[in-house]
Amino acid sequence: MILRCLRGAIPLSAAVVLSMASVATHVALAETAAMKIGGFTSQPIGHFDFCKRYPTECAVRSQGGQPERMSEQFRERLSALTLAVNEAVKPVNDTELFGREEFWTYPGRAGDCEDYVLEKRRILMQEGVSPSNLLITVVRKPDGEGHAVLTVRTDVGDLVLDNLSDVVKPWYETKYTYLKRQASTDTGRWVTIREDHAPLVGSVK
Repeated sequence: MILRCLRGAIPLSAAVVLSMASVATHVALAETAAMKIGGFTSQPIGHFDFCKRYPTECAVRSQGGQPERMSEQFRERLSALTLAVNEAVKPVNDTELFGREEFWTYPGRAGDCEDYVLEKRRILMQEGVSPSNLLITVVRKPDGEGHAVLTVRTDVGDLVLDNLSDVVKPWYETKYTYLKRQASTDTGRWVTIREDHAPLVGSVK
């Protein structure tokens, strides 16, 4: 799947944080607010190529570990990071930048959706967040085009960091169809995502 994921004219939110009421709801739904995954599936070609260039990035093995503990400080950090990277990187597709499609890499001043994901993931890992809780995720937008977001596993559910929005949201409050993501136990492998379990309170508005 070719990821078409450039940021359009989206108004910046004045408050790019989850409300405390929303967080409280997520705590109550902790067991159902996490994505349910299926078996191993194919690795996106862009990630396969990325792994050849950055082999250590794709060689992390773990037991999955515990999701990141949500706190007010961590919530604010996710929001601030989302806004900072979204503003720092100019959206330009891979063909324009590199003369080819699906070239996943860390961005300079410009990049495609997966490059935003890689940059946010790298920064959070440098700050001590486990790679098992920072998962590159492939979705389909309502218009049918492919897109990539960063899923952050937390004890209040899976949150999405997206270059098309400055607001950090629970995965089920986005309008995307979730296809697959990195395995939490192996950064070089991918798993399918089941959508038949989304909480009713998380229906798309």
